[in-house]
Amino acid sequence: MKTNSLGLPVEETQILVAELNILLANFQVYYQNLRGLHWNIRGKRFFDLHLKFEELYNDSQLKIDAIAERILTLGGTPLHTFEDYSKNKRIKVGKNISNDEEAIQLVTSSLTELLKIERVILKQSDEIDDEGTNSMMSDFITEQEKTIWMMKAWLEEEI
Repeated sequence: MKTNSLGLPVEETQILVAELNILLANFQVYYQNLRGLHWNIRGKRFFDLHLKFEELYNDSQLKIDAIAERILTLGGTPLHTFEDYSKNKRIKVGKNISNDEEAIQLVTSSLTELLKIERVILKQSDEIDDEGTNSMMSDFITEQEKTIWMMKAWLEEEI
C-alpha cells in the first residue's frame, strides 16, 4: 500500500478528499442559507434570530476554511465554484424565508444533512487512522448535535 507524506494510504485519502469536498459544498450552501435568513428574518423574534443567524454563519465560515485547508493538507483541491456547490449539494436551498419557524426548520434540516456527511467522513477517516480529519469531524458533530437539540427545543419538538 502506497502512503503519502502524512503516512496515510493514497487511494483511501483521495476518496476521503472527495467526501470532504461534498461536505465543503454543502457547508457553502448552508452558509449562504444562513446569510439569507439573517437578512430576511421578520417578526417579534427578529432581534434574537438576526443575531443567532449571524453567529451561525460566522461559525460556518470558519468551518468552511478548516474543511478547505484539510482538503489541501490531504493533497486535494477544494471545490470553489458555485457550479460545484450546486452540483454537490444535498441540503435544501432556502429562498426568501422570513418566518421564524420556517427558518429554524431549515437550519435544523441542514445540520441533519451535514451530520450524515460528517459521519461518513468520520468512519472513513477512522478506518485509515487519519486523526486530523477524525478529530475535526468529531468536533463538528458534537457542536452540531447540540445546535440541533437547541433548535428543536426552540421549536418545541422532540429530538
